Amino acid sequence: MNYILASASPRRRELLQKMGVQFEVIPACGEETIRFTKPEEAVMDLSRQKAEEIAGKRDGGGEPEVIIGADTTVAFSGEILGKPKDEEDAYRMLSMLQGKSHKVYTGVTLIFSDKGQRKEHSFYEETEVTMYPVSETELRRYIATKEPFDKAGGYGIQGACAVFIKKICGDYNNVVGLPLARIYQELKEFGIDCHMA
Repeated sequence: MNYILASASPRRRELLQKMGVQFEVIPACGEETIRFTKPEEAVMDLSRQKAEEIAGKRDGGGEPEVIIGADTTVAFSGEILGKPKDEEDAYRMLSMLQGKSHKVYTGVTLIFSDKGQRKEHSFYEETEVTMYPVSETELRRYIATKEPFDKAGGYGIQGACAVFIKKICGDYNNVVGLPLARIYQELKEFGIDCHMA
């Protein structure tokens, strides 16, 4: 079985390596279009766009393969928080989140191809994250690290922002960007045995 990760994210690559499968990284590079207002629907749709872009470039005639598309977003009080545009946008997002709880959603689309047959399956995982109260000085210092700029919601739980996280309820890996255990279970449901190294 060939595995293809349709993402350039180094964090997703590191997580998928933990499954012990050999995989190829072919990042989707099309323009992402958010077509849904509910975060769980939006991330599943975006993950589907990524996986389908890569599937459309494959001939489907070789070995069986699984394409994994994923998209992560942060939602607070009904607002989807993507990646911050600039420092002030990062500050706006982090100010909203500090001292409160928010949800992180990762949508995943798996496209299975074998002998010209294709099956597609999308799902999402949800994790609740609670931050400690954080001062403006602390937030400005964190933003100065430049870490927030390629992260949904303006923070990376696995980076310097870890010191602001009070608790999480759900899958930690989901917040990093790939709900690995859920993917493993979904692959098993499809009869795909991921041989761990």
